[in-house]
Amino acid sequence: MGRRSVDSPEEIYKFDKSKPELAIFKNGTIGRITLEPEWSWDQYVKPIVNTNSCEARYTQYMISGRIQVVVGDGSEQEFGPGDTAIILPGYNTWVIGNETVVDIDFTGLKDYPKEEAHKRMLSKKEEE
Repeated sequence: MGRRSVDSPEEIYKFDKSKPELAIFKNGTIGRITLEPEWSWDQYVKPIVNTNSCEARYTQYMISGRIQVVVGDGSEQEFGPGDTAIILPGYNTWVIGNETVVDIDFTGLKDYPKEEAHKRMLSKKEEE
């Protein structure tokens, strides 16, 4: 048993238009991610991970904002506040509209491209 808070996360990564905050447990990670309007996986994550689609599995509860998810077979689903989702690898997603998206994830944020984020943070500090 353990108690953590995404309001005081063990790890925070700031990307362009997204901010994952992770509560890390011995046997798992629960995270909150904030996605700003105009964020899309294609534009902001694909260049980092160099795959054609997101290959992480997400189990989410949406708090605010709206996202669109398109899977490999072309089917689409929109998610908004109060929705829950299990999103399997092989998809693209983006923010719909002008509201910031906030959701809680129970599986996939532990796999967000943290190593690259860390390198970016170091590079930005070196530039300052």
